[in-house]
Amino acid sequence: MLTLDPKELPIPKLHRYLLGSIGPRPIAFASTIDKDGNRNLAPFSFFNVFSANPPILIFSPARSGRTNTTKNTHDNVKEIAEVVINVVTYDMVHQMSLASSPFEAGVDEFEKSGFTPIASDTIRPFRVKESPVQIECKVLEVKELGQNGGAGNLVICEVQKIHIAEEVLDENQMVDQQKIDLVSRMGGNWYCRANDASMFEVDKPITTIGVGVDALPEKIRTSSHLTGNDLGILGNMESIPTAEDIKRDLSVMDTPSFSLAKDLLSQNKPQRAYAILMQVL
Repeated sequence: MLTLDPKELPIPKLHRYLLGSIGPRPIAFASTIDKDGNRNLAPFSFFNVFSANPPILIFSPARSGRTNTTKNTHDNVKEIAEVVINVVTYDMVHQMSLASSPFEAGVDEFEKSGFTPIASDTIRPFRVKESPVQIECKVLEVKELGQNGGAGNLVICEVQKIHIAEEVLDENQMVDQQKIDLVSRMGGNWYCRANDASMFEVDKPITTIGVGVDALPEKIRTSSHLTGNDLGILGNMESIPTAEDIKRDLSVMDTPSFSLAKDLLSQNKPQRAYAILMQVL
């Protein structure tokens, strides 16, 4: 294993290690204005939601690692403490990338990248019409993490209003994760697209408590044929199946086998998989 001390690495190299390892990262496509009303639009992948009550988003326009200059977005939110955070979808990713070019202050990235500005309801910066979710925010604080190149600047935003396009909603008026087709950043020039090929569901243990991997029989815990994911699925069972449970599950199977157990685990059917494993291991 490669072990690194960040204090011993040049900042550009450390930056590549961090961004290549931590991802995919959601993108805040931030729309701001300066004190003269000039529009600015720029993407930032140091971004996430941090609270629902109050509704808080944070993104970070870091200082340039090459020139130690601040981003126009950082300067703007210190002058006008308002921002629209627009989400980025696959259909707009190349225009968004164009907007990330280091244009001079005062240059309108809406015009440069071909996006359509539309007025916000509660703040002065404009929304991006092409984005399916546009979030109007007041900036509560800009926390500067340092004064050297590569230092982050946490822009702490409180949500004022959310606009969501009807076409990305499901029948319950919630955001459909397949319809929205989000993209995210990875290391280097790499992006990730959240579509059917890359998405999967994992049940969250919110209302139930699993028995834990430590409660599984030793022959299952120590099997070299089972992965960590397999053990995690089995450990999420609320109780260990009884002998009667195992007998009942085996009675409906023609030929229990290890490969069938693996298939059942991939289908998130741990009780039936457990019954097979207890027989074949």
